[in-house]
Amino acid sequence: MRKTAFIAFAACVMLGHAVAATAQNDTGSLEFDARITPTAAKAEPVRQFTFYILRRSYSDILKELEAKDPPPARDTFIDGLKLSPEMRKWLKEHEIMDLTMPDLEKELTTEEILGIPEFLHAYETANSGGVTNGFPQPKYTEIDKTEHPEKYEKQKQLYGAAVKKFLLLHPASVAGLAMEVAAINPQPKWAAVQNERRKRLLRNAPEAAQLRYLAAKADTDLDGHGRISGLLEGRYWISTLNLDAPAGDIHLKWDVPVEIVAGQFTRVELTNLNATDAQTGNP
Repeated sequence: MRKTAFIAFAACVMLGHAVAATAQNDTGSLEFDARITPTAAKAEPVRQFTFYILRRSYSDILKELEAKDPPPARDTFIDGLKLSPEMRKWLKEHEIMDLTMPDLEKELTTEEILGIPEFLHAYETANSGGVTNGFPQPKYTEIDKTEHPEKYEKQKQLYGAAVKKFLLLHPASVAGLAMEVAAINPQPKWAAVQNERRKRLLRNAPEAAQLRYLAAKADTDLDGHGRISGLLEGRYWISTLNLDAPAGDIHLKWDVPVEIVAGQFTRVELTNLNATDAQTGNP
């Protein structure tokens, strides 16, 4: 009875070793060294920094999220601005969102300056009040609009013709127009909308990467060395997610593909050459 039990125990132990050996043969190991070379300095190890082993490229994960959270439609954004219909139409027809851009005046025709209320008001403000000699002055008031409508319309037409004549005779009088439209400039709001989307993506991408594609992670030691065992054979990416590793004046991110072969050690050197500059976005 004891002999039979011993044989059964021995068989279980051998089977356990066989299963363990098979599992070990089905997986591989990864070793990597991370070093950054600052400008005009020696390479420094990336110490005690967490690297993530993903089953998908982090850049592709970010692109996937970007597709699900597309940038705001420019025309839809413009439709929501509290501007005149003429100004909204002009914005849609031009690749300009910053009305305070240098030389905006060169992008405007006489008809646009006179026909778009915001530009006309800016032109008048920049030249009226004695700032520009000879600039026409209106001979009607808002009261005339209700009490003397015929006079109002006639004087308004005469004033418009006078302003147009002055503009044609003095093209330099458009200088300073861009400064007067700063209060209605849609660029800051447009940038804020885009920045909020960017922050949302950068906030959600690391979570999505770890929940859906994380295979393992490891912290480097004081020499910048990391090691991971038990990875199934296949392609992975060594990633820093949205974190950048600093050294001197250099900040780098990695998203490096690596092939794991069962039963083998795979070694990777992470350096400036296979990293992305976190400050410029350039590899």
